[in-house]
Amino acid sequence: MRRENMDEKEREFEESLEKVMELLLEKKYFRARDELLKFNEADIAEMFEEILDDNDIQMAVILFRLLPKDTSVLVFSYLPSNDQLDIINEITDKEISYIVRELDFDDKIDVLEELPANIVDKILEKTPKNERKQINTFLNYPEHSAGSLMTPSYISLMKDWTVSEALDYIRKEGPDAETIYTCYVKDTGRKLIGIVSLATLVVSDKGTKIKDVMITDYVYEHVDDDQEDVSEDFKKYGYLAIPVVDKEHRLVGIITFDDILDVMEDEATEDIERMNGVIDFDDSDRDYLDTPVIRHAMNRLPWLVILMVAYIFTGGIIKNFESSLSKVIELVAFMPMLMGTGGNSGSQAATLIIRGLATDEVDTDDAFKILWKEFRVGIIIGGLLSILNYLRIYFIDGIHNPGIALTVCVSMIFIVIFAKIIGSMIPILVKKINLDPALIANPAISSVSDAVALSIYFAMASIFLNL
Repeated sequence: MRRENMDEKEREFEESLEKVMELLLEKKYFRARDELLKFNEADIAEMFEEILDDNDIQMAVILFRLLPKDTSVLVFSYLPSNDQLDIINEITDKEISYIVRELDFDDKIDVLEELPANIVDKILEKTPKNERKQINTFLNYPEHSAGSLMTPSYISLMKDWTVSEALDYIRKEGPDAETIYTCYVKDTGRKLIGIVSLATLVVSDKGTKIKDVMITDYVYEHVDDDQEDVSEDFKKYGYLAIPVVDKEHRLVGIITFDDILDVMEDEATEDIERMNGVIDFDDSDRDYLDTPVIRHAMNRLPWLVILMVAYIFTGGIIKNFESSLSKVIELVAFMPMLMGTGGNSGSQAATLIIRGLATDEVDTDDAFKILWKEFRVGIIIGGLLSILNYLRIYFIDGIHNPGIALTVCVSMIFIVIFAKIIGSMIPILVKKINLDPALIANPAISSVSDAVALSIYFAMASIFLNL
């Protein structure tokens, strides 16, 4: 039933999007706006992404201006940064100032970071002095740091307050806070000394002091902590929000789960790209279609050059056994299969270990445990693949030469075992020397596995076929 409801919503969304597109082409902007307003702000933002991709930017801006002001601000906050910039470049400074002013603080910082300096200066000129100072502080935090992710919109309590006083304060300040489910306790010097949940306050006696119900053993981040470390803490502890402190342990902001989601996505994308030999030199977060062709080429070229050189060694191995191959030509037909299986086996192991290292499931100290486990996995997989290959060679290929069958099947076992070992150990070794295991791309592991596979194959041929 749930799946059916989701499918129905998707169909409704697509039909409305198509209708909006048609209305825009007919320049029926008010009707297009009314169609958009049937959906929530996140869905409207998604439609705007399609409109910006498929239509003239001017059309999208006209429609954006027709949205109710509060709706337009929320829609803007959901748009990707490149679409935000497209809209900003087409609207007036007054409109920009209004949008930025009405955005949540963390969204406001994200937008200001993307804007040209002259526009930022104009916006800050019209911003109240206290807020301007706060904005400048946040903009000066290093990129990809905890400080750049946090928001100052949180509920802070004093330790000597009663539960009743705290609840009254939450009712008053709660509407403007990022979250009220966790409250943060500070001393008179703004130092963070504890946390207390709203649930705890609700079930506690009204006369109880905050210091008597707060938790003093809590997780926090420092403003200079790397965003990837922050992301790991969210995954490890499952919190909805984590406080951020400065060098004096003064509470300066909080990071909420929705703030860290984009970071998790970016980090996952980065790891996938690195594992597959794509290096983003300009460290941009542009979408695939927004990235210039030349940038795509330059991001992919380095690893391909390295791998091309690596395959020269593979070619050298084949050349050394050229005379042997000419004697038993059937051996050539099995080379792609053995090399491909070795590369895939190594990539499987590498992917699991890199993920394990990233999520702290395994550590470099577990190297021997991993080695022993992958060795046994390799024996099982290699043995089963070897049996399947024997059946194929004998019954499908019709090759009844026992020497060839033994060469291929025994090679398969050893190739899979060594590929599993290589794929699991290289990330461990890289981590040992404090480098990112994701940099050891799957293509690189495949190239090493290819060289090992050919060496094992020709060694087995020498043994079983006397070559």
